[in-house]
Amino acid sequence: MKTFAPRGTTEQIEEGRVFAPKFDADGLIPAIVADAWSGEVLMLAWMNDAALAKSIETCEAWFYSRSRGALWKKGETSGHVLRILEMRVDCDQDALLLRVEQAAPGTCHTGRASCFYRAVSLREPAGHTLVLQFKKAERVFDPAAVYGEPKKTEEQA
Repeated sequence: MKTFAPRGTTEQIEEGRVFAPKFDADGLIPAIVADAWSGEVLMLAWMNDAALAKSIETCEAWFYSRSRGALWKKGETSGHVLRILEMRVDCDQDALLLRVEQAAPGTCHTGRASCFYRAVSLREPAGHTLVLQFKKAERVFDPAAVYGEPKKTEEQA
C-alpha cells in the first residue's frame, strides 16, 4: 500500500500543492540533512515510504539502511536524535531536505559534527589517486563511548 499521493502531471508535481514523492527503482528517496540554524549539511541518507511516513508523523529523522535492509531512527543508539523543524521537497519531488535541530553534538558515527568533514581536491588530473583534505574534522564526541568499541574484522583478529 502506498502512503503518499500518486504522481501527477509535470505541472502538478512542479507547481501543485500535493506531496507526491518520487521513489527510485529500489523504493528510496535521498534525504539531505542540514542544521536548521547554521545551514551546514550534516549528512545524506535514504528514506523508503515507511521511513518518510514515520519522519513526518514523529518529527524525528527516520531512514532506511541499504546495508541492513531495515528502518533506523537517527540517534536510536547514540541519543543524537534529529528533530525535524522543516522538510522540503525539490522541484520534481525526488529529493528531500530536512532542516533539523540536533539533540546532542555530532551527527556522524565517526564522532564529527557532520558526515562531510573531508574535501576532494579540485583541479587535479583525472586518473590518479586524489588526496582528501580534512575540513572541520575535529571530533565533537567519542564514538567508542557512544557506540562501544568497533567490531574487529577477521583480518584484524
